[in-house]
Amino acid sequence: MTARAVMIQGAGSNVGKSLLVAGLCRAFTRRGLKVLPFKPQNMSNNAAVTIEGGEIGRAQALQARACYADPTVHMNPVLLKPETDTGAQIIVQGERFGSMRAREYGSHKASLMPKVLDSFTRLKADADLVIIEGAGSPAEVNLRAGDIANMGFAEAADVPVVLVGDIDRGGVIAALVGTANVLEPEETARIKGFLINKFRGDTSLFHDGMTIIEDATGWQGLGILPWFDRARTLPAEDILDLTSKADRGDSGGGDSGGGVSEGLYHVAVPVLRRIANFDDLDPLVADPAVKLTLVDAGDPLPLDADMVLLPGSKSTIADLAFLRQQGWDIDLMALMRHGAKIVGLCGGYQMLGRRIHDPDGLEGAKGSVDGLGLLDIETTLEDKKTVTFSDGVEQSTGEAVSGYEIHLGRTTGEDCARPMVRLDAGHDDGAVSADGRVMGCYMHGLFGRDGFRSAWLKSAGQGGSDLDFDATVEDGLNALADHLARHADLDAIARIAGIEG
Repeated sequence: MTARAVMIQGAGSNVGKSLLVAGLCRAFTRRGLKVLPFKPQNMSNNAAVTIEGGEIGRAQALQARACYADPTVHMNPVLLKPETDTGAQIIVQGERFGSMRAREYGSHKASLMPKVLDSFTRLKADADLVIIEGAGSPAEVNLRAGDIANMGFAEAADVPVVLVGDIDRGGVIAALVGTANVLEPEETARIKGFLINKFRGDTSLFHDGMTIIEDATGWQGLGILPWFDRARTLPAEDILDLTSKADRGDSGGGDSGGGVSEGLYHVAVPVLRRIANFDDLDPLVADPAVKLTLVDAGDPLPLDADMVLLPGSKSTIADLAFLRQQGWDIDLMALMRHGAKIVGLCGGYQMLGRRIHDPDGLEGAKGSVDGLGLLDIETTLEDKKTVTFSDGVEQSTGEAVSGYEIHLGRTTGEDCARPMVRLDAGHDDGAVSADGRVMGCYMHGLFGRDGFRSAWLKSAGQGGSDLDFDATVEDGLNALADHLARHADLDAIARIAGIEG
């Protein structure tokens, strides 16, 4: 079996694989190894820009950061970005490959294995250890044909597997033993050990459970990981992860939370169906000077919000229709009368304009739709995709900002004469209304710049912010590595991966 790599698979979805891989990356990097992360196939609209100007899942970008490595397209060679309930845009080695319905992709995915193996081979040649993250669960044997995400990849690349179970959701013994029972014997033999994640309370109470799993599967128990509360300080991969950190909207339409906005800058974010690149929200959630409320379908935007942030979207036109269905367009007008600012980022920026044109049917039917009309701009969706890092100065505060762009579309109009950001590349990004109350741009990540975020809060009459967001993330990764060192058998995991000593 190939050495110097180990694959972390889950006995179910959302068992914590992404953070475990990030923690293992940092833990083994601190041992002096050159470590790189890898995920053959990811499904997420939360993407990151790589050094080549391609796209990968944001979780792999965080894992790269845990290794002190630059993110590359080879860390996540296949990225599925859902556009509808049944279809997704396919990104292969960082570039847009096309859009497919789930059934079409199911019959096509095996043809992507050479690309996946090529990326893995490149990483392995440049690392002492590659830590691989599976997707979903290998127990989904109905998806085994042509699999490139779990056991299909593990067998093709000949790598050992560690299986992770989530005890917080219950039934972890059945999940692990059941996985062993539904896999083929050679796949079960490929799994060398297991971890129990998200344990609350006294871990010694599950020692008998570990023995039961070991006896039933023949796998080595590698540790019981207590609940890691500091995961709140790390960027969320999935909107479901983010919702556990932020406030939720209520149905009252008023002070959503009984005065908890007092003294804080209140940001309301409508949760769009195809919300994308919501890492814009992580610094706002982490900032103690900010109260961020995620507003779900059926709930009104809170009238005490100081700012409404319209986030990115993978399907701008469909999400604009969804926004109207919730009545959020009416809420926006009410909030503007109350003095709130309206900020749109990427797809949210496009929604703020007068019209959105889709002449080639990139998001569905060809044609044009009315935007919210809050900015004097129009957007034309084009097949050419912009994927790039960007730096500049936000004009209302005069503060430096940096981030990235991932979008289809070109935006023009009278309000673009007042750009939100003046880019170092020599052109402008975004638009601001004449009264300065509505603005938007394509740059993601600007709220992660501490100086800008603090100046923005001060301009709103707040006390600014003392948060060092980058340091918070670094401290979280180090704390996660410490957590794994205390509770998991890292030496055994290293031996499984082919690292001795």
